[in-house]
Amino acid sequence: MLPVVNPGNLYSETSASHLSPAVAAALPRIYVPNLRSNDVYVIDPATYKVVDKFPVGRSPQHVVPAWDLQTLWVTNNAEGRTDGSLTPIDPKTGKPGPAIKVDDPYNMYFTPDGKNAIVVVEAHARLDLRDPHTMALKWSLPVPGCKGINHADFSIDGSFAIFTCEFEGKLAKIDFVNRKVLGYLPLGKKGMPQDIRISPDGKVFYVADMMADGVYVIDGKSFTQIGFIPTGVGTHGMYPSRDGTKLYIANRGSNLIHGPRHGKGSVSVLDFATRKIIANWPIPGGGSPDMGNVSADGKTLWLSGRFDDVVYAFNTTTGAVKSIKVGAEPHGLAVWPQPGRYSLGHTGDMR
Repeated sequence: MLPVVNPGNLYSETSASHLSPAVAAALPRIYVPNLRSNDVYVIDPATYKVVDKFPVGRSPQHVVPAWDLQTLWVTNNAEGRTDGSLTPIDPKTGKPGPAIKVDDPYNMYFTPDGKNAIVVVEAHARLDLRDPHTMALKWSLPVPGCKGINHADFSIDGSFAIFTCEFEGKLAKIDFVNRKVLGYLPLGKKGMPQDIRISPDGKVFYVADMMADGVYVIDGKSFTQIGFIPTGVGTHGMYPSRDGTKLYIANRGSNLIHGPRHGKGSVSVLDFATRKIIANWPIPGGGSPDMGNVSADGKTLWLSGRFDDVVYAFNTTTGAVKSIKVGAEPHGLAVWPQPGRYSLGHTGDMR
């Protein structure tokens, strides 16, 4: 793991002025995996237009930047069937390469030292550690008691990660150095945890829960729940602002896994310093904001509209939103390039 530059703000190297030389030749694009149409739409953020689309494997869930920032991986999990795969995208050309067969890649992360890709095998409650380039399997870690394992974030020192267990209302704490599960933490009775994000000072983790309509606050070291913050209906994805002072929280507008169009979708803005919601941006006419990330300059929050087959572009100053039509059921879109020294995975958990 590269050392933390600012212990008070682990996102200090992901500000707008910190684009790595490794992404200098990358095309500015938004890559949108469409779960039901089995393709990726490519949006030019300068024009808000779809400029390309290409087929990938079955049920693409997320577009994941590699640790070294040289590849974007589409995780085609085939919804737990046997024909899962990873499709590499060259960010310099925006074009896909040959897919690599991989068992059920719902999501993917990377160990902080960059030596391992962590394929989240959701259907089998397992984490597969693979070569980050060839994706050859190294070893597997079963995570029993974590049905629906899917999203994660790492501690500030990289010593552990916390994963969400969507279908059991729990969290799992994982030590990848010693290859073991450190423990589980149950949340609310009807909990369905989704995305998870660490605070800039590394002291707490925020956990989005789509049934609880808000975020749990978790002390990472003691692995205890210390608070809860209501946000909106169907709380789902979370992304820090480029200056590391705010957390954008996508509320999907429904508590259902397959929700209706034009739900009560919104984005809540949390102030990291006070742990309070300071703004809420509803979508005029309703919507279903899900997963995405912030533009490199911090001015736009890009989110998939899961049940409305669109992508949203929120102005991070005013909350005004534009919609762009894409394929069927867009999910974990990636904004590229992004500032940062390396990627821990998901749709760009940068450090």
